[in-house]
Amino acid sequence: MNLQDMSSLAADQIELPLTADASGEPFKQPAADGFMLGGFTWRHAARNISRPVVIINAATSVRCRHYSRFADYLFANGFDVITFDYRGIGESRPASLKGLEATWTDWGALDFEAMLKRAQREFPGQPVDVVGHSFGGCAAGLGASGHLIRRLVTVGAQFAYWRDYAPAHRWRMFGKWHVVMPLVTMICGYFPGKRLGWLEDTPAGVVRDWSTPTARFETRPSGHAINAAKGRLPFAAVTAQTLAISISDDPYGTIPAIERLLDYFTGSSNTHLRITPEDIGETEVGHFAFFRSAYQATLWPIALSWLQTGELAPDTPGRTVPRN
Repeated sequence: MNLQDMSSLAADQIELPLTADASGEPFKQPAADGFMLGGFTWRHAARNISRPVVIINAATSVRCRHYSRFADYLFANGFDVITFDYRGIGESRPASLKGLEATWTDWGALDFEAMLKRAQREFPGQPVDVVGHSFGGCAAGLGASGHLIRRLVTVGAQFAYWRDYAPAHRWRMFGKWHVVMPLVTMICGYFPGKRLGWLEDTPAGVVRDWSTPTARFETRPSGHAINAAKGRLPFAAVTAQTLAISISDDPYGTIPAIERLLDYFTGSSNTHLRITPEDIGETEVGHFAFFRSAYQATLWPIALSWLQTGELAPDTPGRTVPRN
């Protein structure tokens, strides 16, 4: 079976419209291990110690440019903003992904941690907030400096446990992400996602984390390593006011998937908001559409309100999910 044949297996190929040019200022910064990361900064000319800076954590294998319009929106509403690509993706991609050692834990413990340090250095004294999409919400709990986060908004955040996938899509998604993806990665030495129309090319270590079918993050390959090294995962250090947003037609971000990740944030006050497309006058939204500018008037104000106040506005669409 060649790559073209494997591509045809996916009825849900993912094409993300990217902003043509990020309007933030580009930067390069090494992570603690020296790996060079790239991203963009939206910075107001006049420094204000009370102005929060928001770090946007991307989903697995989604370029940070996908979030540029949302970053523009936050900037226009008074925030400084940092977007960045994890090692191996977009602005942080080396010449070749073959042989690149990069895992989910690296993306959180090294790459996101570098952005927390950057926020401290570039915006000293300002509050630090985080928006995390999909795995980006998980990455927010992996940085050693997670205690710095004041407020956290996650969107469809989970770590891809296959039994949490929506039942109607579960077996097709299992075949795609837990069988085909690791098989192609084994053949190629990395996952050639762009050639297949399945997001960005992805390092092999990240694929191993994603495709391992276990219910606990610490039993994923890199999760086990960080757990063994430190005796515990660092999620509990995050004390942020946390809003987890999930969309009812997101086959990844089901209620069990969102709750599974939230259970790791034991030091936070956590609110889970569940929204249906009908709540905002739509027929579908799914896993990736939240950050498209089409939802600037309906979904983006939910995240904005939480970042501004730590509370849901009275007219917020959807319902809160009771937590155990």
